[in-house]
Amino acid sequence: MAVAGAIGFVGLVIPHLARLLVGPNYRLLLPTSALLGAILVTAADTAGRMLMPPIEIPVGIMTSFIGAPYFLYLLLRTKKS
Repeated sequence: MAVAGAIGFVGLVIPHLARLLVGPNYRLLLPTSALLGAILVTAADTAGRMLMPPIEIPVGIMTSFIGAPYFLYLLLRTKKS
């Protein structure tokens, strides 16, 4: 995490979300993961700029707010099964 930064967190969460949407077919999974990752980072950046107009919230913090709950859900779901 220290080398890639907090945005590297997107690479951990988005492929799991894409797999839930399109299944295990890698021909669809790779482009879907790329598209969803780009959408998430763009949405996080836009939200970070618009929440408090004179202050910009860093993209890494915004992706953490979006991705951390889903990542915890994945961990807890895996632990139960």
